[in-house]
Amino acid sequence: FAVWAPNAERVSVVGNFNRWDGRIHPMRVRGGSGIWELFIPNLCPGDLYKFEIRNRHSSAILLKSDPYGQHFELRPSTATIVTKPNTYAWRDEEWLDKRKSADWLHTPMSIYEVHLGSWRRGGEGEFIGYRELAHQLVEYVKDLGFSHIELLPITEHPYDASWGYQTTGYYAPTSRFGTPDDFRYFIDYCHQHDVGVILDWVPAHFPKDASGLARFDGEALYEHTDPRKGEHLDWGTLIFNFG
Repeated sequence: FAVWAPNAERVSVVGNFNRWDGRIHPMRVRGGSGIWELFIPNLCPGDLYKFEIRNRHSSAILLKSDPYGQHFELRPSTATIVTKPNTYAWRDEEWLDKRKSADWLHTPMSIYEVHLGSWRRGGEGEFIGYRELAHQLVEYVKDLGFSHIELLPITEHPYDASWGYQTTGYYAPTSRFGTPDDFRYFIDYCHQHDVGVILDWVPAHFPKDASGLARFDGEALYEHTDPRKGEHLDWGTLIFNFG
């Protein structure tokens, strides 16, 4: 485990494997880098965890999801999920070779933009998984003659109505539709059927949810300190400080 929290007095890994007790797995800081790290043996894929962070100025204790987590609990829960090493067997070599040799400046593209959560639902209004969506959506766009699918943000986010534009997990496909391997299958299936995939991503702003990036270690770490620069009042979100 590793996390950047330069304003922390203490950081611990807490999870269902240690009864969410911050005294059991304290992390160590690497010099003046602000990066805290710890190796915990014998964890299993599916274990839940967060970082417990104590701010060195206010002594406030925060419970944060992993900013670099690859899988999260289904909302409204917010813990990060330990994932297994990626062993997915891709079968899209033919499409990748075609992409490499294509003259994209002169090759026509027709793009079908879609929000997976509202494109189609199950009979009782439930979300359809990545794997089933792959089969239904590819057949649909192929019949219409599209060459690419553009997905509205599928990175993890807490609020359904945001359509994914208020991200909390930039490295995780949302668990609304399944696991990371399920999402890999979605991409793989599209490629095998000669459909390219374009992903929207959201570097402009992020939500204020307590488990997310906002005041991550008790200070304005990812956002501007000055709220006149760091807050998007129209959306109730925070703006990244790229400086």
